[in-house]
Amino acid sequence: MNVISIGNFDGVHLGHQALARRARELAGDGRVVVVTFEPHPAAILRPGSPLQRLSDPSRRRELLLEAGVDEVRELMPDPELLGSSAEGFIQRLQAELPFEGIVEGADFRFARGRSAGIEELRMLGTRYGFGVEVVEDQLVELEDRSRVRVCSSLVRWLLARGRVVDACTALGRPYRLDGRVVEGDKRGRTIGFPTANLDHGEQLLPADGVYAGLATLPDGERRMAAVSIGRKPTFGNHDRIAEVHMIGHDGPVDDYGWTLQVDLQRWLREQTRFDSVDDLLNRITLDCAEAQRCLQEHLVR
Repeated sequence: MNVISIGNFDGVHLGHQALARRARELAGDGRVVVVTFEPHPAAILRPGSPLQRLSDPSRRRELLLEAGVDEVRELMPDPELLGSSAEGFIQRLQAELPFEGIVEGADFRFARGRSAGIEELRMLGTRYGFGVEVVEDQLVELEDRSRVRVCSSLVRWLLARGRVVDACTALGRPYRLDGRVVEGDKRGRTIGFPTANLDHGEQLLPADGVYAGLATLPDGERRMAAVSIGRKPTFGNHDRIAEVHMIGHDGPVDDYGWTLQVDLQRWLREQTRFDSVDDLLNRITLDCAEAQRCLQEHLVR
């Protein structure tokens, strides 16, 4: 039995992972294929607007394969696809990818203007010979003891408030910034705290602030890190950027083009404008000590 699941799967959070698990159970020795879209449909429908992804396509594929999917099929969201009827969309899918089952969440929407949902999908399943399985919402308890439904919008909302611990709960893993190291103003190395400046591309940066994180270098070495996200207010107005100081790292950070991954573990403080470089240095020293303390506690657990 071949089973598919359709969606954007941005972030591959606990809800997405539950879809993959159920599809794997139903498929048995058959294949599980996730059907997604690249580029993101929003890039076609709202050109020029920032996408703010939780995961880029390669990371999304990696996470879905880890979740038990056999293949990730990326469809181009061209005008024909975006404007198709519910029946036309399913016909196109079956022509390209024969399947006997579809697994979705209760809020699944598809076809032109997101006009169709589970009821229409079940009617088409009767007509075209496939089953429809609906997976219940995944609920999690956040640090404030509230219980909420996991979805990509929730993760974005949490990150926009710096709540990376709660984002980790919803994702089932820490939120990861992943990008190339690019040239910055090189000020960090002149004051004793060199940083790797991360080109985050279309990925969502969480709220401005300083975070404790675990950085992974290209050779797999992991380093504790203090991560500053924001506009560097002490030094004037800048574009938002992620600067990663790897604590105790002696390797160069002023060569560029290599890839760095940073798992954000905990928010430490807000971005602040300091009156002098000495005041900034004292605060960075405290930030690094606090980051080490938080991360050591995390690693012990």
